[in-house]
Amino acid sequence: MLECILDSLIDTIKLIPYLLVTFIILEYLEHKLSKKNEKILKENKKYGPIIGALLGALPQCGFSTMAASLFSSKVITIGTLIAVFLATSDEMLPIMISEKIPIIEIIYIISFKVIIGIIIGLLIDTMIKYKGNSKDIHHLCEKEHCDCDSDGILISSIKHTLKIVIFILIANIGISLLIYWVGEENLENLLLRNNPITYFIASLIGLIPNCASSVIMTELYISKFISLGTLLSGLLTGSGLGILILFRTNEDLKENMKILGIIYLVGVIIGFLTDIFI
Repeated sequence: MLECILDSLIDTIKLIPYLLVTFIILEYLEHKLSKKNEKILKENKKYGPIIGALLGALPQCGFSTMAASLFSSKVITIGTLIAVFLATSDEMLPIMISEKIPIIEIIYIISFKVIIGIIIGLLIDTMIKYKGNSKDIHHLCEKEHCDCDSDGILISSIKHTLKIVIFILIANIGISLLIYWVGEENLENLLLRNNPITYFIASLIGLIPNCASSVIMTELYISKFISLGTLLSGLLTGSGLGILILFRTNEDLKENMKILGIIYLVGVIIGFLTDIFI
């Protein structure tokens, strides 16, 4: 149990630089951007899913937490956020490298996730028009009861970061203890059924906002207990703590559930189709 708490603390500390940079960006956009620059920012949002998916492919889940905060402040589109979430692999890359999986196979899996992220992100942005602007940082400030106007960019960014970090730490410890009590072996056994329900279960496990989900999926795949499609179902929905931050910072619960539903369905469908055609 103590190990679970320690791991949660370490995972949370790793996110601090990402969160701090995110809030500095948000504060800068709020305080410094002119109307002209805001217009340029909005006009180039159509390329967001491409950039987001590429950044999301980087190891760990830092960019997914950044994306969640940026979306909550309407700096990026819903398509960009979903692209980041789908491309995020959390612990997959370091585990596969440490297990000496062929680099071609690793690149193939990551590239596949990035392409899916780009396609779905662009598709979502054509279907759901962007609303809001970067000034929505005010809503986040009001929610966190911050005095951002008088504190300045750096101090207010640090305040936002510390409040979010405390929330993440508490939630992460709770989730880690839950997994500890349930048992990773029990979660793994759910995936060893060789039937279509496996994709639904894998996608559901991937949604757990904890690195344990990507670790379980990756280890089972390396041990050849699950198929590539099942692995992708879990990894596509596994955005680390990104989902957790989204529900913490974005007040629109209906919108959050819509994003969650889209990601889950993509994980199930892509996993199923992968095992049929590949």
